[in-house]
Amino acid sequence: MSEVAGEVVNVGREQVHVVRSGPLDGPPVLLDSGLGGAWFDWEPLTALLRDACRVTVFDRPGLGASPAGAAPPSLRRDVALAAALAERPAGRPARPVTVVAHSMAAFHAEALARVRPELVRALVLVDPSHEHDARARVRLSSVLSPACTAVGALLEATGAAGVVGPWGRRAVLRHTSRAGDPATDAAVRAVYGRGTVLGTTFAENFAYREMAADLVALRARRPFPPVPLVVLTALDDVRREACRRAWADGHARLAAMSPHGRQVKLPEARHMIHLDRPDAIADAVAEAHRKIPA
Repeated sequence: MSEVAGEVVNVGREQVHVVRSGPLDGPPVLLDSGLGGAWFDWEPLTALLRDACRVTVFDRPGLGASPAGAAPPSLRRDVALAAALAERPAGRPARPVTVVAHSMAAFHAEALARVRPELVRALVLVDPSHEHDARARVRLSSVLSPACTAVGALLEATGAAGVVGPWGRRAVLRHTSRAGDPATDAAVRAVYGRGTVLGTTFAENFAYREMAADLVALRARRPFPPVPLVVLTALDDVRREACRRAWADGHARLAAMSPHGRQVKLPEARHMIHLDRPDAIADAVAEAHRKIPA
């Protein structure tokens, strides 16, 4: 039995928009977007996975079709969200999940594997952010988050959000993907025309350095479990050779966290690999599942 369903669910104090598809008894896969991402960015991948896997895509609070967050973005909050979605699946027995995380969401995925290893079957990190020596001496994200919310509300009240948001998405995609936008113009306006989404994106950007620093501290306390790990590296939008080497080397260090880790370099793909090469991610999920002992 398969189904496709989108709904807003309560996860602790937060409400998140969740879309599930695929057979109820398929191996569970949880998809987590990068900075400011939305559920529809994963559609090219879910189309490849949903025949065999039980796929869950969610929008973090304030993003996509999720209501505004009760708490500001933080590593602790976002790991708790992912853990709750893995722990309390709808319509199937609870089983460890394969987490597929893009860009900044790799922080959440790695931290989840370290603090709740029993929930994680495998990790696929899609052109992940990597900060191996991050420090956050001054923590301002919780203070700036209300200001970001106010800016978003102002943009919506003036009607500017309906112009700035969709324009900003198109501008970002021109640099981060060779593929066309999987979302319709109406869907993009409905999401990126929301002041809440714009404000939350600003807030996540401010929280980035603090999340990275919290993950570095967590690495010193909690080991990475010996789960299958595939790290996909996009290189087409990294122009300078020295930057390409540094980006690839950082990903190689991530892959080395697990004895079952592997890096896959994609010279023809840009940062939005799930748009440019969803087949490579689907192959990585299949590879990770093959490596799991019976």
